Amino acid sequence: MLNNSTPDESADLNPRRGTPAADLNLGVIGNCAINALIDRRGCVQWSCMPRPDSQPVFNALLSGMDTTREDVTGLYDVLMENFARASQHYENNTAVLVTRLEDTRGQAIELVDFAPRFNRFGRRFRPMSIIRRIRPVAGRPRIKIRLRPSFTYGADAAEITRGSNHIRYVGPKLTLRLTTDAPLSYVVGETWFRLEKQVTLLLGPDEPVTHDVAVIGDEFQSSTVAYWRDWTRALGVPAEWQDAVIRAAITLKLCWFEETGGIMAAMTTSIPEAPDSGRTWDYRYCWLRDAHYVIRALNRISAIDIMESYLTYLRNLPELTDGKHLQPVYGLSLEQELTESTIGRLPGYRGMGPVRVGNQAYEHLQHDTYGQVILSASQAFFDRRLLRPMTADDFHSFEVMGERAYALAETPDAGLWELRTKARVHTYSSFMCWAACDRLARIATHGGLDDRARLWTGRAAEIREKILKAAWNPDLGCFVSTFGGSEVDASLLEMAEVGLVAGDDPRFLATIAAVEKKLKRGPYLFRYTEADDFGVPTTAFNICTFWYIDALTRAGRRDQAREIFEHMLARRNHVGLLSEDLDPKTGELWGNYPQTYSLVGIINAAMRLSRPWSDLV
Repeated sequence: MLNNSTPDESADLNPRRGTPAADLNLGVIGNCAINALIDRRGCVQWSCMPRPDSQPVFNALLSGMDTTREDVTGLYDVLMENFARASQHYENNTAVLVTRLEDTRGQAIELVDFAPRFNRFGRRFRPMSIIRRIRPVAGRPRIKIRLRPSFTYGADAAEITRGSNHIRYVGPKLTLRLTTDAPLSYVVGETWFRLEKQVTLLLGPDEPVTHDVAVIGDEFQSSTVAYWRDWTRALGVPAEWQDAVIRAAITLKLCWFEETGGIMAAMTTSIPEAPDSGRTWDYRYCWLRDAHYVIRALNRISAIDIMESYLTYLRNLPELTDGKHLQPVYGLSLEQELTESTIGRLPGYRGMGPVRVGNQAYEHLQHDTYGQVILSASQAFFDRRLLRPMTADDFHSFEVMGERAYALAETPDAGLWELRTKARVHTYSSFMCWAACDRLARIATHGGLDDRARLWTGRAAEIREKILKAAWNPDLGCFVSTFGGSEVDASLLEMAEVGLVAGDDPRFLATIAAVEKKLKRGPYLFRYTEADDFGVPTTAFNICTFWYIDALTRAGRRDQAREIFEHMLARRNHVGLLSEDLDPKTGELWGNYPQTYSLVGIINAAMRLSRPWSDLV
């Protein structure tokens, strides 16, 4: 069941301005080169070009304004005269989004939005392009097209020039070209006109289009639909919740930057984790931790193409570090400096800034990343399907990271929650260092490297013994978040996932109980409840709820796990997607969107909880 409780036409009001507030009921299109977020009325509110981590050419999502206002910029929409209602859905098993707008007299139009992606001339065709097709479906509707890109995070309006069949939007470092069979004067003048036939709008790089626009639209649309349906047909989906898994998988793929193999944590920056919290971060980069979870989830449904690409990204890291610490996050093209700054000219989502670009986390010490890199790569040493399996040379390269993991397993760091002013020995970081050593031992054994297998097996056993002692609090009778500490956090639920302890180990069961008592709010889980650099968290962290579902399943509490999973599915927006956080009281989505962590949770829970196919057929 999808959450359709907040349609655009009855959206909550922004108390700062008395206008409809922005929300995260946003469809997503993309082609693994660019993405766009489109609201339920068909307004493109967010899209960055020429890459997902570039400047937004459409930034209305962070303008703090109602997008129906005449003075709003940084958007691309189609207004309908006497608008009454909207509905939106995806073409089945694709990333092609369809929006239907109706007026008060029952007249209607349909918008089809997609970013082309298919095979052409022996290679993948994924241009920096958004294609929009508008057709009348009932009556004689009147529309107005508003195409208002801006540049330099809203500082520069586009200079507009026009040709015989195109309009150029010129910015300081980027020029976009719209080629269309709609009347150019109506587009430039934002004039109301009667839509009597389908029109096609090709927005992309400043390059001439030499063929009929409508024919290109037909060809690109059918080819893009075929591509996505061929890809989803090969997925190993569970018997239950197939639609939820397929939508999550497609969206995870859209967070993959195919050119380099990097995987974004989310497509947006600065959607606050909670109202007026100041917790606004730029997630358009490749966190090694988040990417690890994406790869594991997609591998579970046999989407190994993304793993193969990501491995090319990972194989650059040993040389990139050159003996220095491994950063927790890099740019999509392995950029190392992601200097964080704020953009004062953009008010932020619902006016709740600051808007940030870059992320200070690149400077952090987060020791769990060594484990995540090796966990991400480990399947490639065993999987015979890969075009480029890992080799002994690769193993020795990754041993460099294993050495760091072994050395850092008991040293303070910022932890996976990226605390900015506190450094402690985090249990999660330590057991991920253990996982690095443990997987290297397994890989060495599989490869017949007996001496290396003995070395890494011994080191893994040494770290495990220390964790089981230092992370256990005998007074509380459970594992705790930091060595010698007294607090619990949701990451402790991952101890069984990586294999440090069994899911039915009494110590793990006691830790589940402690987490429930401390972090559970209704069916949802907080990541922690102690104050951090920004105070006490007020929203649930969606991946933590999915970790809880997994832990319950391992502990034999399957019925309860299924019930909570259904709660989470009900919290998805109208197209089946989730952000990072949600309000446990209202169920409203908060945080950057769409969030890979949350989509990973959908896939993992469905695969773990679904009845087998043999029960259904």
